[in-house]
Amino acid sequence: MTRHKVVICGVDTSKLPVLTNEEMRELFVRMQGGDISAREELVNGNLRLVLSVIQRFNNRGEYVDDLFQVGCIGLMKSIDNFDLSHNVRFSTYAVPMIIGEIRRYLRDNNPIRVSRSLRDIAYKALQVREKLINKTSKEPTPAEIAKEMGVPHSDVVFAMDAIQDPVSLFEPIYNDGGDPIYVVDQISDDKDKDDSWVDKLSLKEGMVRLNEREKMILNKRFFQGKTQMEVADEIGISQAQVSRLEKAAISQMNKQMFE
Repeated sequence: MTRHKVVICGVDTSKLPVLTNEEMRELFVRMQGGDISAREELVNGNLRLVLSVIQRFNNRGEYVDDLFQVGCIGLMKSIDNFDLSHNVRFSTYAVPMIIGEIRRYLRDNNPIRVSRSLRDIAYKALQVREKLINKTSKEPTPAEIAKEMGVPHSDVVFAMDAIQDPVSLFEPIYNDGGDPIYVVDQISDDKDKDDSWVDKLSLKEGMVRLNEREKMILNKRFFQGKTQMEVADEIGISQAQVSRLEKAAISQMNKQMFE
């Protein structure tokens, strides 16, 4: 089977070597005995491992070259700290370290700046969460995490929220094969500003030719400020159906405006 050539950081990934378990063990013995060239062979022989890990982060909008370089740092750390006496596969040990290195990079380069103290609380909370899951085999509440850490409940909630990645309002959250539903469709608007009356008047005029169900949906969505989910619950149809009817009605109104 031929491999497609993909160049990352000047490395032709189709030509990367693959080491057997025996070769890996021999190289580790040599490296731990002071052979520097053996370490270089271990790095080059495990770059495919880095490639497999960074594929998990393809949807983050980061440059592949940057993720690859950060992943290589994690790989080198795992090589330098790997203990042959533990009798585990190197990949089992290395993958979590590579992932951890990439996650730290993504957190530190988050477009929303978070203070060091908040990040410290959040990371400690994540460690405590993992500890409690292993102990109780269930997801702990923020209150339980806060109690274990000895900090106020509000500090944990605020810190965990602060390290979450920002989400685009136009990121699809559901798709049943038709029109997708976006984050913005879930947001209601209960503000009724006086300067919006002109827009509302124009919208009402455009709704004249719509059927009663379409008028009702647009009225609830744009005059009452309800979400698609709220409208769906009220009239007894799915949110996907509300989304399709809403888009169809708006499209029809747009056509009428330019007739």
